[in-house]
Amino acid sequence: MDLGIQGRRALVCAASKGLGRACAEALAAEGVEVTIVARGRDALEATAEAIRRRTGVRVDTVACDIITEAGRAQALAACPAPDILVNNAGGPPPGDFRDWDRDAWLAALDANMLTPIALIRATIDPMRERRFGRIVNITSAAVRAPIDILGLSNGARAGLTGFVAGLARQVAGDNVTINNLLPGPFDTDRYQVTVEATARRTGASAQAVRQQALASLPAGRIGEPAEFGQACAFLCSAHAGYIVGQNWLLDGGAYRGTF
Repeated sequence: MDLGIQGRRALVCAASKGLGRACAEALAAEGVEVTIVARGRDALEATAEAIRRRTGVRVDTVACDIITEAGRAQALAACPAPDILVNNAGGPPPGDFRDWDRDAWLAALDANMLTPIALIRATIDPMRERRFGRIVNITSAAVRAPIDILGLSNGARAGLTGFVAGLARQVAGDNVTINNLLPGPFDTDRYQVTVEATARRTGASAQAVRQQALASLPAGRIGEPAEFGQACAFLCSAHAGYIVGQNWLLDGGAYRGTF
């Protein structure tokens, strides 16, 4: 399927590895020129070169901390009028809520709620004027089914979800959509961190934790980042203009609810 976005411009955050990289790769494969952002310059440049070789499209890089005002200014200077915005940031550390002080909560909100909102604010009106825009926020399956050791993430991402639910309906008439992708277990560094934290908390081995997780997944496997990227690319496509304010859960069937 031709997604109808060749020649568009995308700003993809936290894209040097993991799910952000998968989204950038999938968009580039559709002919989208991408600006990828991450803190680590070496990994970022290696990813950019790999995408260029594979797709032949233009890939710009911005090594910055997107959570800071200065970092967002750098990213927007490199890609001032994106047609597509993919918001993504590493989740806060797992743990016990009794150990999290105000600073820990504010850091989580800055990364996983306020930064995406700031980037949306900076890019959405030009999208409306051009009558095309696609905004995808990578959140977490924990928004739908909270994970006990990820309380900081549960709270911050749920706040972003509530904000998006209202805003998405205001801009849909201008062919600008805002949706959220909710990843369950995917084979990324972040997933390994969660596995190791669970292992420490329970006294089980990391391998045992992974096996237990696999047993609970109807799909019988951990997700591949590439399939997550393809879902993102479709939400960003010309064919997805009627998908508004939705939370797409990609979790291999782990969530057992009807809705």
